[in-house]
Amino acid sequence: MPDFTRHKHPVLAVPCGDCRAAAGAWCKRPSGHRAAELHLSRRTAADRLFVEQHGSDATIRFDNDLDCWQIENADACAAVEP
Repeated sequence: MPDFTRHKHPVLAVPCGDCRAAAGAWCKRPSGHRAAELHLSRRTAADRLFVEQHGSDATIRFDNDLDCWQIENADACAAVEP
């Protein structure tokens, strides 16, 4: 299972089907230069796998205080009735 919190950008947790960049490596242009953006197919695959792994209510955000990505589930923040 990909670890979406391990990389500089969560989408880097999956390999790219377009340019064949490995997990952890940024996408490349056909010229071999670094792409300005990650390929759409890679972003779509990462979204699909993230939802499969963490559920459709989960979100991921960068915590500046901890300097890392945090996965949050909407259910975890639900108020508890007295």
